[in-house]
Amino acid sequence: MSTEVFPTFLKLAGRRVLVVGGGPVAASKLAALRAAGAAITVVAPTVVPEIRLAGVTVHDREFVESDLDGVWFVVAAAPPEVNRRVSEAANARQLFVNAVDDPSHASAYLGGVVRKQGVTLAISTGGRAPALAGLLREGLEAALPNDLSEWFSVADRARQEWKAHEVPMHKRRPRLLAAINDLYEGMTV
Repeated sequence: MSTEVFPTFLKLAGRRVLVVGGGPVAASKLAALRAAGAAITVVAPTVVPEIRLAGVTVHDREFVESDLDGVWFVVAAAPPEVNRRVSEAANARQLFVNAVDDPSHASAYLGGVVRKQGVTLAISTGGRAPALAGLLREGLEAALPNDLSEWFSVADRARQEWKAHEVPMHKRRPRLLAAINDLYEGMTV
């Protein structure tokens, strides 16, 4: 079996996401899930106040397999034995699980994420080195230009033109690069 991961971005708006675990690590995952519009349910016998104040559904009890009914994605932020049970139950239902800092029970890894002016970059180390992913995220964020919104304006106009004139996909990238370079023509560095 390959150890390579397939990078993807999930549309979670309105979709049920289960978080198993009620500690600070589980709490740290809620903001990003809420920003994505997920309908979040947390299941744990003990829950920190940050989770109770987050506006999510909370069940104060141990995980049971039926918690996975209707769920699209699972975050297991519990002790390894609980994460193992969650992973096995989710795998049987063909659901992806992010087992936080527990790669042996994960089928999905959350990476370092950069969001800047409509661009989202995600960095993964395949669960091996989350701190390294964080350092890379910081470097990439600093390297992205501060005028990405102008790049999007150029790209949006160009795309409309290309579609109208049926420009093949393989010719679009060099044309976009030239159009973005035109933004800086005559500028001195």
